[in-house]
Amino acid sequence: MRKNAAALTANEKRRFVNAMLEVKRRGEYDAFVRTHIDYYTADGEKGLRAAHMAPSFLPWHRRFLLELERALRRVDSSVTVPYWDWTRDRGTASAPWTKDLLGGNGRKSDRQVTTGPFAYAAGHWTIKEGITDGKYLTRDLGRAASPLQLPTKSELQWALDDPAYDVSPWDSTVTRGFRNKLEGWGTGGGSASWHNHNRVHRWVGGVMLGGASVNDPVFWLHHAFIDYQWYRWQQAHKTHRYLPATQPGPGDKQRGRVVARLDKMPPWNVTPDSLEDVSGIYRYG
Repeated sequence: MRKNAAALTANEKRRFVNAMLEVKRRGEYDAFVRTHIDYYTADGEKGLRAAHMAPSFLPWHRRFLLELERALRRVDSSVTVPYWDWTRDRGTASAPWTKDLLGGNGRKSDRQVTTGPFAYAAGHWTIKEGITDGKYLTRDLGRAASPLQLPTKSELQWALDDPAYDVSPWDSTVTRGFRNKLEGWGTGGGSASWHNHNRVHRWVGGVMLGGASVNDPVFWLHHAFIDYQWYRWQQAHKTHRYLPATQPGPGDKQRGRVVARLDKMPPWNVTPDSLEDVSGIYRYG
């Protein structure tokens, strides 16, 4: 059972935090960061896009979450990944930004997080894999210099209401389809072009911007909520499935660049088809 972070007991918070810190101490956590950086492939790059700007955004991150959850449960079998419902908990002092869970915002001078168990000063969360040389966790909740609001329930519902999972050309430019409406690549420039998932990354700021976003533990709570939305979409559109079902045809620019339903998805060599039904593994509460 993956629970709402706002509903966790003091004991559940402590056990989750302790498991995260132990996975980090063992060196396993930094491997997750490296994997995400390695698969942070954009539309304009050549080759397969498995993790972002593509149909497999959702199954890729579903498997990624499961791998982290399994690592946590090897430390403490009672632990599951909680989710952050950013349509409800929208303030900088609400869940999950409490001292007993993820800590709070970064300080004004350098955005360094100084509260909670993941603060650099606490000694257990030094950033070793990143796209900069920074050693400490940073956040800029709400983006002080140019304020940004978290997505609303209606903006999330806009994605959930689309019955098509994804549409051609299967990238960040599509304006129809649940996947991209949820992933959040929009038209235009600036903050108006960021929707749902993408805007939350921008709202958190700091290390949550870019391929090394896994360095902020909120990454997992955010993606657990995104995964929950895929589950909700599946329940609402039971006759609709992951698309594309097969590879785009010969001559299509996206042929070999996206993962079709029965294609193997790196780095785990599992198919999106095998990840559509997780009812036998976990549920949301």
